[in-house]
Amino acid sequence: MLTPTISFSELSKNSKRVAETLDKAKRLHVTRRDGEDMYLTTAGHDQQREETADITARLFSALMTTDGGARAILLALPAVFPWVRHLAPEELRQFVEELTHAAQDVAELDVHANLHRVIAEWRATARILADPELTAHLTRPLLGEDHGEVVLP
Repeated sequence: MLTPTISFSELSKNSKRVAETLDKAKRLHVTRRDGEDMYLTTAGHDQQREETADITARLFSALMTTDGGARAILLALPAVFPWVRHLAPEELRQFVEELTHAAQDVAELDVHANLHRVIAEWRATARILADPELTAHLTRPLLGEDHGEVVLP
């Protein structure tokens, strides 16, 4: 189902009509000229989305605790993230571990940024590994070019 879009000015001028639309659609995309777009949703719809994220994260975590479940996830991962084929087996294991922890953060803490960060960082790693010239350039020894310890941001 497509999410209907309205402008912020329409929301402020016609709130009753917007509320009626929201009751039918359960979620509206609100565009703004002077800020980031927003989503307006019903409490019930938002609760269902939270429950879906929670169940998905918990199921994913539970599967990772068994050898069969972990194997199933590893086999399914390329269908969700085709770029994982460029990761070495140890990198793939690390990605799945970080993905699992980030999914738990979504379910238990309502923190979504970690999940998006983990996916973006590993996709970037795969992008580098997919390009042999770039990989060679970025992994070459830095003879006499040691710039000291890299500190975490």
